[in-house]
Amino acid sequence: MITVHHLNNSRSQRVLWLLEELGADYEIAAYQRDATTNLAPPELKKAHPLGKSPLIEDDGLRVAESGAIIQYLCERHGGGGWLPDPVSEDHVRHLEWMQFGESSFFVPVMLKLYAGRLGDAAAPLMPRVDEQLAAHIAFAEDNIGDNLHFVGDDWTAADVMMSFPAEIALMQGYGDKAPRLAKFVEAIHARPAWQRARERGGPYFNW
Repeated sequence: MITVHHLNNSRSQRVLWLLEELGADYEIAAYQRDATTNLAPPELKKAHPLGKSPLIEDDGLRVAESGAIIQYLCERHGGGGWLPDPVSEDHVRHLEWMQFGESSFFVPVMLKLYAGRLGDAAAPLMPRVDEQLAAHIAFAEDNIGDNLHFVGDDWTAADVMMSFPAEIALMQGYGDKAPRLAKFVEAIHARPAWQRARERGGPYFNW
């Protein structure tokens, strides 16, 4: 039985989605953000010293970081079909998107989040932050396939990783400028496995 330390309205939602796709047995240790600060509760630090989610426990092994969790679940819990052939070019592209979804993309996202709390003091910085966020969203929009996958012709772990950035793009009002990402999110949310994950994980933004 896998335990998912799940913070509401967070990146751990995509871990629940993948687990549902894989048909894996799991339970949820749920945590709620503070209604005022939107920060994770201090109780989460009992599971992870940095108070981070997602975090999974599997047969005594703890795995943190979204990309590592998704890779681990695919390799250990019947998700081989969600990973490209390791000797293929798709494998290399897959590695790129797995990294992009948690590294490059989230730099401007986090800057916008924290700078936005500074009000007028952040005004000189915001044009650059907004430009970078728009550029990263446009990059993802330009590189997702017409089939609405980031790698190959079927669902992969890269799509799971990129689901949260695509949702962020829509929440930031880029739906009209990123219509393929909007369709990508729509396709994800229509999947029965995502809907089961949403039901088990609890309220998830406005979806």
